[in-house]
Amino acid sequence: MEDEFSKFLEQEVVIDTKSSYLFIGRLQKVGDFFLVMEDVDVHDQSDFNKTKEIYVMEAAKYGIKINRKQVNIVKSEMISISLLGDIVKY
Repeated sequence: MEDEFSKFLEQEVVIDTKSSYLFIGRLQKVGDFFLVMEDVDVHDQSDFNKTKEIYVMEAAKYGIKINRKQVNIVKSEMISISLLGDIVKY
């Protein structure tokens, strides 16, 4: 496990990727190549008119819309990771 991810483990996080996909859920494990999340909202931004930022703010305000029990995310596709609790609510 990598130390830079330790504060995110077992926490609700937002992972933004290089693609149109956004992941919101609980980070369970960090491997060499994958991040493992549980109780996840996998959101494809190309299907919606809202920006990723607005979608994340709504998740922070109203809760995660879980649509996957578990997801493995390729680490090299990740742009950023944030605690959901650190998202500013409007």
